[in-house]
Amino acid sequence: MRSQESILRICFRGVYSCYWTRSRDNNQRCACFWFSFLSLVSVFTLGWVYICFIAYNDHNDVNWKAFQNLSLWVNWFMCVIILSAVVAIYCLLLLLFSLFQFAIKEPLDLHWLHKVLLFLGLVIVVFGIAGISSKWKEEWSTIHLSLQATAPFLQLGAVVALTMLSWLVFQSYHRTQSAASKALIIGALVAVSVGIFLSPLLIHSPCIIDKLPPKPALIGHRGAPVLAPENTMMSFRRSAECKVTAFETDVQLSKDKKPFLMHDNGTKFLRRTTNVDVVFPDRTNNNSSDFTMEELQRLNAGEWFLKTDPFWSVSLLSEEEKANARNQTVPTLSELLDLAKERNISVIFDLKNGNYDCNITVTTILNSSISQNLIWWLPSTCREDVKKHAQRFRQVYSNVSEMKDNNGSFLNVKYSSLSTEEIRNLTSRNVMVNLWVVNERWLFSLLWCSGASSVTTNTCHVLSNMSHPDWHLKYCTYLIIWITADLVSLVLMAVLFYLQRRKKSRNLLDSSWNQKEMSPFLSSD
Repeated sequence: MRSQESILRICFRGVYSCYWTRSRDNNQRCACFWFSFLSLVSVFTLGWVYICFIAYNDHNDVNWKAFQNLSLWVNWFMCVIILSAVVAIYCLLLLLFSLFQFAIKEPLDLHWLHKVLLFLGLVIVVFGIAGISSKWKEEWSTIHLSLQATAPFLQLGAVVALTMLSWLVFQSYHRTQSAASKALIIGALVAVSVGIFLSPLLIHSPCIIDKLPPKPALIGHRGAPVLAPENTMMSFRRSAECKVTAFETDVQLSKDKKPFLMHDNGTKFLRRTTNVDVVFPDRTNNNSSDFTMEELQRLNAGEWFLKTDPFWSVSLLSEEEKANARNQTVPTLSELLDLAKERNISVIFDLKNGNYDCNITVTTILNSSISQNLIWWLPSTCREDVKKHAQRFRQVYSNVSEMKDNNGSFLNVKYSSLSTEEIRNLTSRNVMVNLWVVNERWLFSLLWCSGASSVTTNTCHVLSNMSHPDWHLKYCTYLIIWITADLVSLVLMAVLFYLQRRKKSRNLLDSSWNQKEMSPFLSSD
């Protein structure tokens, strides 16, 4: 056992300080500073990884922005997550090594290479937070919203961490000789403990609820873009298999005034999702109004999906599905209306050319003979004209004020633009609330508990299989868990304090006994 302990001591000392044979005498203040710096960077990197995982619901926003600037479609956000996870794991492991060093009374002599890497880790976190704050401010609303889903678990995790670290705190308390230092250590521990134990008083989660609302309906965002190329007939058919309530898409007009489906618009609108650079190499920067419908349908609208694998999901497809995806073309609005009519599924869309294509789009819809109540009309630019010519279209509004001004009852907004309380209040007044774009299970669960009517999603195949939220508790159940966890932690901390005190007393007795035994052999001056 002694040799094993010696090997562990050497290994941990070597990893932390690169001194394998012996520890160098170090400056205590310097060691304390670098331990504090390591702890700070570890907390920051862990928080940054949390932010990245929460923001993954909207990772396509980052990838799309990068594509607009670089004209290269890569899952940049996943690269950021991988780098951040590596940095966080490194910092946490180094922190564990330092705590072990402290426990076995080894000097905390951090090697210079670790110091450089920690500084680089801090720089990555600072640049990441600055980037979100300057270019992606709305994402902070998502981070705040996520705490309503994760706060109960973060509090329980903090209780566990506090209980485990109290052993080292008590060890430090019994080592120090100064009464002021002892008071400072215990005071800090008590303050932190009270904050953690009582933090549930500040937690307000919609998932702590006695009666669970009905499951929100699903709307396929550009179909099912995780399982098929977006805005293609294959994508809409795959979303229909998920039993979506509505298809969400984007409508543009071709040169010969035919409505077709595609999200990207303006110049270079075909470069991301078609092979326009092969079929029309001299027209890659043209607008939609420069292509006839016949020319658009000559383009391949599926090969890009297999090559870029935007959601890392191509491996889930069978060979037959891959072959089907490879043969997709740019669909017309009429094709989608036929599918919607066949499956009795509603259609909601944005108009990419503004007021210009309202009349043609409405005429196309009316000529398709689809039931008008299956059309959810979202564009606001020509709403009054649409109400006159298609009175049974369901009018959908993009903000609460516009909906109130028009005595509407259907709202379509980004999930982070409403608080969970506002969602609950609106649905209680029989307002249909659809929230976009919701891809992650934790977010869908939170909005389910909040009472959302429906969500627009890329991952209908995942959310359709959920029979209940990932978690929800009755308030009395959560109260019992909270109080029990706090009491167990207090008892364990009291036991650890007693064991540390007993250990110190035993060491003092052993030291005193050794002095008495050796006193006959010690010479006196």
